[in-house]
Parts: sequence; structure tokens; C-alpha cells
Amino acid sequence: MSTILVNTLTGTSTAGSIAVTGEGNSTTTNLQQGLCKVWVNFNGTGTIATRDSFNVSSVTDHSTGDFSVNYANNMGNDDYAFGGHTPNAGSTMNFHWINDLANDYTTALLRTRTLFTNNLTGGGSNQDPVLCTLTTSGDLA
Repeated sequence: MSTILVNTLTGTSTAGSIAVTGEGNSTTTNLQQGLCKVWVNFNGTGTIATRDSFNVSSVTDHSTGDFSVNYANNMGNDDYAFGGHTPNAGSTMNFHWINDLANDYTTALLRTRTLFTNNLTGGGSNQDPVLCTLTTSGDLA
């Protein structure tokens, strides 16, 4: 067994780009591209309370189920991807993260809302879930 102890990894041809050989030894993955750049776990009810986060300066509560996750370090562009999770409220009810607000994706924040829907009848309304988690992948500025 070997152990490598380092504080900084730097690519040889491009400082911020390190290729990692995949499991089958036939493909490589760019380490920097594959890292999650932002994540947050917060309580969306009452006074917003962040439980834990990475690269998040704050979470703004605009109104019921309408939140902005403000980045500590900006994204490089607004072409990033995000995923979110809220708890299932029952066998026929689910929360969904959606983006239909103006300026949803900016380099400085992600504004989104949680929609509580009934899978049997459709429709839905904004709700404040107790558990809100979001991750963002893309390029940092």
C-alpha cells in the first residue's frame, strides 16, 4: 500500500487540468471537470437555516418555495447543471425543483423553486420543504 500526501495538484500541460485514467484503462476523465463545484443542505421552512454547504455564501428566501443559492465563488458561465432533492411527502405527493423564473442561472447564483405536485392529478404549488439539497456542476470562473 502507498500513500501520497500533497497539498496541491497541478497539471503539467494546463495547471487546472488533470486527466485520470478510467476503470477500464481505455478512457480518461478530467478531474477538475468531474468535481462538484457547489452543494448545500438547508432547511426551507421558517427562517432559512443552512445545515452544511460548499462554495455557498448564503441562501435567500424570496417567498414560499422560491430560493436563491448564492455562490461564494462564481461559476465560469451560466451553462452549468444542477440537481436537487427534497423529501417525498407521501405515496402520491412529491417535491420537484424547477427553474422557470427570470434569471434562474447566473454565474453568481441559482434561483429555483420547490413545487409540490400530486402525481395522480398533476398541478402543484410552491412549498417550503424541511430538507432541501442542491448540487451544481460546471466550470468555476
